[in-house]
Amino acid sequence: MAQKLVIVESPAKARTLNKILGRSYSIKASLGHVRDLPRTSLGVNIDKDFTPKYVIPPRKRKVIRQIKEAASKASSIYLATDPDREGEAISWHLVAAAKLDEAKVPIRRVVFHEITKEAVEKAFKTPHSIDMNLVNAQQARRILDRLVGYKLSPLLWRKVQRGLSAGRVQSVAVRMIADREQKIQDFNPKEYWTIEVELAPLEEQQAKFRAKLVASADGTKLNISDENKANKIAADLEKANYFVKSIRTKQIARQPAPPFITSTLQQEAWRKLHFTAKHTMAVAQQLYEGLPLGEEGSVGLITYMRTDSTRVAASAIAEMRDFIAKKYGVDFLPSRPRVFARKAKWAQEAHEAIRPTKIYREPKQVKPFLNPAQLKLYELIWKRMVASQMSPTLYGTTNVEIQTNHVSYEQEAKQPQGYLLKAASSVVKFPGFITVYSETKDEEVQEGLVSLPELKVGDRLSYWGTFPEQHFTQPPPRYTEATLIKALEQRGIGRPSTYAPILSIIQERDYVYKADGKFYPHELGVIVNSILKQHFPKIVDFSFTAQMEEQLDEIAQGKQEWIYVLRDFYSPFEDMLSKARLAIAKVDMSKPTDEICPNCGRLMVVKVGRFGKFLACSGYPECKTAMPFVVKTGIPCPQCGGELVERVNKRGQVFYGCSNFPQCKFATNYKPLPQPCPECGKLLVLDRDGRAKCTACQYKVKLAELETKKETEEMLATMHISSLVRKRDFIT
Repeated sequence: MAQKLVIVESPAKARTLNKILGRSYSIKASLGHVRDLPRTSLGVNIDKDFTPKYVIPPRKRKVIRQIKEAASKASSIYLATDPDREGEAISWHLVAAAKLDEAKVPIRRVVFHEITKEAVEKAFKTPHSIDMNLVNAQQARRILDRLVGYKLSPLLWRKVQRGLSAGRVQSVAVRMIADREQKIQDFNPKEYWTIEVELAPLEEQQAKFRAKLVASADGTKLNISDENKANKIAADLEKANYFVKSIRTKQIARQPAPPFITSTLQQEAWRKLHFTAKHTMAVAQQLYEGLPLGEEGSVGLITYMRTDSTRVAASAIAEMRDFIAKKYGVDFLPSRPRVFARKAKWAQEAHEAIRPTKIYREPKQVKPFLNPAQLKLYELIWKRMVASQMSPTLYGTTNVEIQTNHVSYEQEAKQPQGYLLKAASSVVKFPGFITVYSETKDEEVQEGLVSLPELKVGDRLSYWGTFPEQHFTQPPPRYTEATLIKALEQRGIGRPSTYAPILSIIQERDYVYKADGKFYPHELGVIVNSILKQHFPKIVDFSFTAQMEEQLDEIAQGKQEWIYVLRDFYSPFEDMLSKARLAIAKVDMSKPTDEICPNCGRLMVVKVGRFGKFLACSGYPECKTAMPFVVKTGIPCPQCGGELVERVNKRGQVFYGCSNFPQCKFATNYKPLPQPCPECGKLLVLDRDGRAKCTACQYKVKLAELETKKETEEMLATMHISSLVRKRDFIT
């Protein structure tokens, strides 16, 4: 009996589906896209309504042959690619590339947002045809990006340097980083002072607390701009009398955050786990596609991870409420299920939020089967989902206003003068959802609060000290991965599938870099951003880019024709290109060095070519001397003792080799470390997992632990203990 053929993107997804569907189904993986626009040409016929020319990449020809062979033996074909535009487009391309003929064999599209037995069986009972609206939305995005990239990049090559490229959405992200850096550099800090006063009730002198000066007694806000003003006010406060003017107590209910969508998962994974957006999505993909859980076999642990909807299926909410009631008690369960509505008009409500496929599958139960990264991300998703359906956290807050003057309290009403201070305290009355999960902002709720003694209106307070503190206004903070994704989302730029690629691409192109978790623009990024802002304002305009995203959404909903959207974009874009070719002046990106040209004696400069940086004579074109550009590391070669230098191969990849090449051919793809191996004394390198490993022996350790060992050894040497005990034996 002929099998039913199911086509998915990845082998991991195929393994999980194979367990669910059984032997009557044959499952093949396409390994992602099977057709794309050609790499060597535009691939879009602008004169014929932007008709794309798709090709099958050489590496996918074998996959297509296998799918065609399987399809020829199948009784029916099910396209089970991911439930979004990219997945829909992959299904459409599969039909065309493998020349699947519905006249010969039925072809059906199945969609599920979680890889569980119930969801998959339901999808196969309700198949449908390919949604061409989603396909056209994906095609329009792909063609738009190709037009911008292949038309704009050559211009940047000629005017700035070879190898540059510009992306429709990535350029906007670079602009945000570059503009923020400019604001930081232009920022002029202003001095200001704050003053706190330490006080205590007259009857309980040990119950000291601090109150913050906020205004003069009549409510006028104080502007303490320098030390003289601060000292003058502090002198007044030292002589003043203090009494409690008012006390307000109330209960505040803090509601839990909604379950994760793609952007919030990436933001919180960066804040709590220090995962990059790219790493977060890679791990989430593994959790979605399924992992072997012992006797259960391969199981999808979370729902689809590319979503902008906070909707949760009614069945999942029912399971969640049952779990909460049993594990935490009915007090932790709201009277009605909590529903989160997305305010963003582009949210795709057909999708679900990112949640565990089975809430009773607690992190501790799957811990033996997951690697550390998978467990951390699953636990984050699990806790956020459980907390979202729990009771609010209740805080009891007390806000106290304290009046100062130089007369008695009874006279204050007739002669208001002096200053107004405030103090506040907060205590958790009922923990609610924070029993399970606390978002970053919830953890900071206590900031600025103090523990207050028992007070009542009219109480006199004793003075214990004044604490003036100097401050300076701060520039806007640099973007982190979390804040940049949030800013892109708030502006309507990008969609769930694009955030991680955007952040990766702008770093790979050397437009921006990360240091201490914050984004900085490279000089190249600043220059390209300046050119685009001046000559292609629409390309990097926030509103225009967001409008384009909305139009793509409307194509997906069948409200717009994709050809018309491309026409409206291309005509003004071509006009900008024509003007820019004449208006943009050539930018000299060469950098002077101390190296001397061996042929003419002039200084060498650093230039960037097709394969990266190289040294060229500043006398070009009279002198055409060129040499490889290397970065010295100061680390000796383990083979000959020469210096290891950083080089770039013809594929643009960084590696480290001996400066005595070709006499010495030692090379490594891993970054060498200055510390020698503590086991054998040979070269240590930094591997892809962030660990120091030896190139000669089996030694391997986390880099942080290596640094700690080094510091300890230096301390021991300073204390002259090394002569008494062997350091390696002493350090544990």
